[in-house]
Amino acid sequence: MSTATVGREQAGPDGGVVEKPRPKWPVLGVSALLTLVIAGWGLGAPDHALRVLGRVVTLISDWFGWFYIALATAVLAFVIVMGVRHSRVRLGQDTDRPEFSTFAWASMLFAAGIGTDVMFFAVAEPVSQYMLPPQVQAESLESARKATVWTMFHYGITGWGMYVLMGMALGYFAHRKGLPLAVRSALHPLLGRRINGPAGDAVDIATVVGTIFGVATSLGIGVVMLNVGLDIMFGIEQGLTAQAALVALAVGVATISAVSGVDKGIRILSQLNVALAILLAAWVLVTGDTTFLLRAMTMNIGDFISMFPGMTLDTMAYDHPADWMGAWTLFFWAWWIAWASFVGMFLARISRGRTIGQFVLGTLTIPFCYIVMWVTIFGNAAVSQIRDKGDREFATMALESPELGFFHLLQQYPLPLFMVGLATFVGLLFYVTSADSGALVMANLSSHLPDSESDAHPALRIFWALATGVLTIAMLAVDGIAALQNATIIMGLPFAFVMVMVMVGLNRALEGERARRDAARASITSALVGRESTAAGSWRKRLGITFGAVSVRQAERHLNVVVLPALHAVATELEARGAQVRLVQEDAIPELRVTRRVRLEVGEDEAEPWFSYPVQIRRVPAPTYGARMIEADDTSTRVEVALPGLAGYDLISYNEDQVCHDVLDAYERQLAATRAVAEA
Repeated sequence: MSTATVGREQAGPDGGVVEKPRPKWPVLGVSALLTLVIAGWGLGAPDHALRVLGRVVTLISDWFGWFYIALATAVLAFVIVMGVRHSRVRLGQDTDRPEFSTFAWASMLFAAGIGTDVMFFAVAEPVSQYMLPPQVQAESLESARKATVWTMFHYGITGWGMYVLMGMALGYFAHRKGLPLAVRSALHPLLGRRINGPAGDAVDIATVVGTIFGVATSLGIGVVMLNVGLDIMFGIEQGLTAQAALVALAVGVATISAVSGVDKGIRILSQLNVALAILLAAWVLVTGDTTFLLRAMTMNIGDFISMFPGMTLDTMAYDHPADWMGAWTLFFWAWWIAWASFVGMFLARISRGRTIGQFVLGTLTIPFCYIVMWVTIFGNAAVSQIRDKGDREFATMALESPELGFFHLLQQYPLPLFMVGLATFVGLLFYVTSADSGALVMANLSSHLPDSESDAHPALRIFWALATGVLTIAMLAVDGIAALQNATIIMGLPFAFVMVMVMVGLNRALEGERARRDAARASITSALVGRESTAAGSWRKRLGITFGAVSVRQAERHLNVVVLPALHAVATELEARGAQVRLVQEDAIPELRVTRRVRLEVGEDEAEPWFSYPVQIRRVPAPTYGARMIEADDTSTRVEVALPGLAGYDLISYNEDQVCHDVLDAYERQLAATRAVAEA
């Protein structure tokens, strides 16, 4: 990475250079100013802010409602096609393997799919869709069947498709291309070096602003719900004062996390949330009308499968329910868009080494299974409470004060006070972890980071936690959740256009890689030229190395004595012919058993060179050929070339001239691939 895109440097313990994160001042300044101006406006002139937000949302619904709906469907179709067409491409180098086991990865995906807002809408939306449906008769059998399906639709695979898009794009460009873990990196195929200029800053500003309003909406919903739970248990009066105190609590936790590094604890608490949330749902299922809920769950899944194709592009052009669309579908799609970069970064960071096929399949299905379970249990229980038990008071309460609906429903089951307390605790944990994670992501988006594994300075995390808190309180002062929903619809619009550009850029990069891989395979016969040798007995030496075990010391010596001189020789010749050439030394990757990496690069763009020849020293299990059983700690070492599109192969038996030939083989394949891309 060039020094133009990293922070200040200092000497490391080994005498090398350690890059430090530093703020992106244009991104930080503009996004912070916009946030603080809007927050000040909401606090200083709440009535005026409410009127203006309402008018702008009406205009967006009229002019861009179709765009939100078409974009959500297009994104889902795009990620599925990419998952099939490029299923074997890794979010990382071809030699990378997943850092987390499949079970651990699935657990983290599972945790990412839920939050306080799911608790809120799992009761509030089905009741609203039953009592006030958009196009069918209210309180009818049809509205009862569709009520929960609408909630599954708004929380289902369409929204997760947006998360998949950003996670796939960020993971691909950060882990495979070595670019920063930022949305601007996904636009590199379109903008080139301009991602480091004003165009890239504009993208990051749109991302930060969209993210902070999305996070503020979730926090606003969270504090309103938690206030209800605390009122039921301890008599804490519902209102802005108590809600502001809860916001301060979230900011305090985010601050403690930033200065003490308790991210692992937060991650453990997030997974604890999942277990406790499942316990809540299981309690309602077991102590309620179990057979009805299981029948309803099965019916809802069938209805969702049959209705989804029509729902996904339904703009309701005739008899257009503008208020309903703004309150539900458009709000949810804008909310998913606002959260896409936030969750996408998390997904990218935990998915290094996984293939695109694994990533798309897992991320679209694992969290959705939880959504189906949670929404169908609570949604059908809520509709049954009204339809079968005639609880009109509950219906009115859920419509007028949605935050009361969830807790009122829990009170209809055994151990009501305990279940309310458990739900409040779960909501509190979801709430504080969202605040902490949101502050971290926004700090990273507004910083220059040396690599995809680094985080911003704690002071910047504290700043964004405070800014999010102020914005949340301001929107609650305007008109509570309705104002937060309106602000999300507005602020999600700029990032919606960024997502279109991300799709174009990712497709261009993946198709280019596919063309290069096909060209490499077409010319693979030339790859063996470097193994020719006239030295007597050289093949016997090679066979001996293959059947033996190579130590790290032997591999290091071969790299220093044979491979590096060969790379220097080729680099010198290429430079003499006018090429821009670099030899790059990279850090070890202990989790992949890589102890050293070097790379010959050709091209003016250091972030994405035209040609790269990477060599790494990697520990591998020792080979066995039936002569004896090997132990788990028996290892050998490879001086491995890891070229895109090809399986890694060992240079340990190559001499200097053969390595030079191998570099030129790879170089010629890249030339052929470039011609293939140009002719495509």
